[in-house]
Amino acid sequence: MLLDVVRSFPSIQPAYLEPSFHFTFYGLDWVRPWPGHGMYVHFGVLALAALFITIGLCYRAAALVFFIGVSYVFLLEQGTYLNHIYLIALLSFLLIFVPAHRAGSVDAWLRPGLRSQVAPVWALWLLRAQVGLPYFYGGVAKLNPDWLRGLPLKLWLEDYAERPVIGPLLAQDWVAYLFSYGGLALDLLIVPALLWARTRPWAYALALGFHLTNSLVFDIGVFPWLMIAATTIFFPPDWPRRLRSRLAALAQLPPSPAPALSPPPTRLGRAERVTLGLFSAYLAWQLLFPLRHWLYPGDVAWTEEGHKFAWRMKLRDKHGSVRFYAHDPATRETLRVDPRRYLARWQYYEMAARPEMIHQFARHLADRLRAQGRDAVEIHVVARISLNGREPQLLIDPEVDLAAVRPSLRPAPWILRDLADR
Repeated sequence: MLLDVVRSFPSIQPAYLEPSFHFTFYGLDWVRPWPGHGMYVHFGVLALAALFITIGLCYRAAALVFFIGVSYVFLLEQGTYLNHIYLIALLSFLLIFVPAHRAGSVDAWLRPGLRSQVAPVWALWLLRAQVGLPYFYGGVAKLNPDWLRGLPLKLWLEDYAERPVIGPLLAQDWVAYLFSYGGLALDLLIVPALLWARTRPWAYALALGFHLTNSLVFDIGVFPWLMIAATTIFFPPDWPRRLRSRLAALAQLPPSPAPALSPPPTRLGRAERVTLGLFSAYLAWQLLFPLRHWLYPGDVAWTEEGHKFAWRMKLRDKHGSVRFYAHDPATRETLRVDPRRYLARWQYYEMAARPEMIHQFARHLADRLRAQGRDAVEIHVVARISLNGREPQLLIDPEVDLAAVRPSLRPAPWILRDLADR
C-alpha cells in the first residue's frame, strides 16, 4: 500500500479535485474531498501510516489512521469503486486489533515488554477468513449463465487478438472457456486446498499463476499482488521462522531459538469471550452482506442492486449511452442536457450503465437547474445499455421523473428489469 499510495499521487487531481460533482454512497453525501492541497496531505499521511505499519512503528495508531484514511478515500467517489480497495480497508481495520507488532517491529525493539513469539489463534483465523471470503464469493458470483457461457471473457479476450504472439491464441473460444471454468474452480476450491497440507503447495502455485495472469491481461492495479502476498496467511503460522532458519543454515549462522509455547487456557476469560463474540458478529456480517442482492428482483449484473461490497469481480461488460432530458411542465419545454458538461469523462462512462449513479446525477442536475430558476423541472433519462454483448436495451423507465424519486435501499421501481437474451 505504501507503493500504491505513492503511485496514486498523479491521479489525485483528476479523480478528486477537478470534478465539481462526486457520486457518493447512500447516506454519505456529506463525504467531500479536502479543500486546497488537503488531498495531497491526506495521501501523504496515508503513505506515512503504511510505512509505519510496515516497520511496526506506533503500529496500532498507524493502523487506525490508515483504516480511517483509506476508507475516506474509498467513500469519496463511487466511480472509483474497486473491490481491492474495499478489501484493503477491511484488512486495515482488522490490523488495528491483531497484535502484528510483537516480533520483528520497531515497537518491539523500543519496548521489550511487547515482545512475543506467539499470537492468539483468533488473529490468525480472522485474517484467514477475511482473505478467503473474496475467493469464495468470487466463485459463487461466477455461478451464473453468462459466465458459464464464457462471457464476458470472450468479449475481452477478443480485444487482445492483435497482440503479438499470444493475441491469436487469446481470441479462441476455448481459451475463454478455460479461463471461465478455471477461475470458477479456483475461487471455489482454493481455500479448502490451501488449508489441507497435501494440496497446499499446488494450490498456492495455481493461485500464483492465476493472479499473475490477471495482472498481465487485465488492468486491476495492486489487487493481484495483494492477494499473492495475503494468501500466504494460509501457510503454517511458523513458515517465516522456518524460512529464516533455512537461510541461516545456508549462511552458516546460529539458528534462532524455538519459541516457548504456553499451554492453552482451560477456560476462556471474559476478555476472550468478548473478543470472540465481537469478531463472530463481524464475520457473520461479512458472510451475509454479499448475499443481499438476492433481496432485489432481476439480474444483479443488470440492475446493479447489491453489486458493490459483494466480491462480484470482472463479471459483466456493460456499455451504451445515456441521455438526460429536463422537462418544464409549466412551459412544456424539454431540453436535452449533456452530462459531460458537469462530469469528468471517466465519471460519465462509469455512470452510464449504473442506475444508482444515473439517479444521483439526475437529482444533482435538477438542483442545478432549480438554482437557475427552473423550479418545477423534471428529469427524464433514456439509457440504452448492452450487457455482455446483448443488443442495447432500455435500463430505466423514461417516463419516470428521476428528480422526484428519493434515494432508497429498496428495489427501484423505475429500473426496467426484464433483460431479454440475444
